[in-house]
Amino acid sequence: MDKFVINGGKPLVGSVCVPRSKNSILPILASCVLCRETVTLHDCPHFSDIDNMLELLSILGAKIEKGHKNIHIDCKNITNCTLPDDLSKQIRSSIFLLGPLVARFGCARVSYPGGCEIGARPIDLHLKGLKALGTKIDEKYGKIDCYAHKLVGADIHLDYPSVGATENIMMAGVLATGTTRIFNSAKEPEIVDLQNFINSMGGKIMGAGTDTIVIEGVGNLHSTEYTPIPDRIIAGTYLLAGAMCGGDILIKNVDYAHIYSLLTKFKDAGFDLNIKDDNIRLRAGREKKSFGKIDTMPYPGFPTDLQAQTLALQCVSNGVCVVTENLFETRFKHVPELIKMGANIITKDRTAIVTGVKDLYGADVSATDLRAGSALVMAGIYAHGQTTISNVHNIDRGYESIEKVFNALGADIKRV
Repeated sequence: MDKFVINGGKPLVGSVCVPRSKNSILPILASCVLCRETVTLHDCPHFSDIDNMLELLSILGAKIEKGHKNIHIDCKNITNCTLPDDLSKQIRSSIFLLGPLVARFGCARVSYPGGCEIGARPIDLHLKGLKALGTKIDEKYGKIDCYAHKLVGADIHLDYPSVGATENIMMAGVLATGTTRIFNSAKEPEIVDLQNFINSMGGKIMGAGTDTIVIEGVGNLHSTEYTPIPDRIIAGTYLLAGAMCGGDILIKNVDYAHIYSLLTKFKDAGFDLNIKDDNIRLRAGREKKSFGKIDTMPYPGFPTDLQAQTLALQCVSNGVCVVTENLFETRFKHVPELIKMGANIITKDRTAIVTGVKDLYGADVSATDLRAGSALVMAGIYAHGQTTISNVHNIDRGYESIEKVFNALGADIKRV
């Protein structure tokens, strides 16, 4: 397993371009199963989660051609509806393939999905939506078997605005007969991106970004070329790193509206922030003011995927910040690692009380999950001395060569 060795205490200066969104590309790749013609995705980054999804599609029978940044996906000759256990358990987004496979072939078999261990992420809402469209589901021995003679549009109310369930139902409803309506749907930008991609293939979806999505079933989809949206979580990570480590950082290719909840916190804390078109410039010194309170919420609230990185910043901000994690019950695994580095954090249930300290110190820590890992990279860049981060494969799931990005900004990180 690779490790990062970081020599800290260096400010970050320079510019960085945000890659396309992992959380958009994964369901978009799954929805390619719905199309019998070739699809081209432009400007795709090399994340391990994306590589795993492409391998899943290849195992199903898709033909994949990868260029430097473009991916060509031809799902015409898919014949296999069973996903292998090993990859399904590595990548949670394997569950996205249920809806497209059932919609096109009337069957699908998948193991319960894996991914980061950040708490219970039940798939009951995914299955509820597929059942409402006419899918019979059998759950035994850790497998999910789905069968459907014909999918028929239905009204589906989600008890919680689950992003994954919303996306799965959208994809299944595209080839269903009649109209499907999703009430209390998730509103994330990635939902809008999936709608726009499917519509570019001839789908008829309306309402993404609101709490009601309407899907008019169509007979088939056609080829398309598409560029996914920028990754708002990576953009937020770079901004938080710049704020934590000090310096002058320019973030390019970012939709500021997608991270407005974070930018509001920066402005309230008095950071020097300038937004122009798709660029955001942040200038910061070593002294910074606490955000005071963070509550993670579904979009457009504060994103859970930026909670760990924000908490890292609060560790070295003046004052006390109360961080409440409302989405996942075990998403504070980075806290013991930050405490090893000198952070002052008290946790109880889903709340962390962070009292800012002046200095952090290098230590041996572990990236327990994707976002926790990026938070530890930030802390290592800030800290005095040397930090070693193990399990960096978790970071590679959603960041492309994060060490090279930060080194270009002045950090000192080696992958060993």
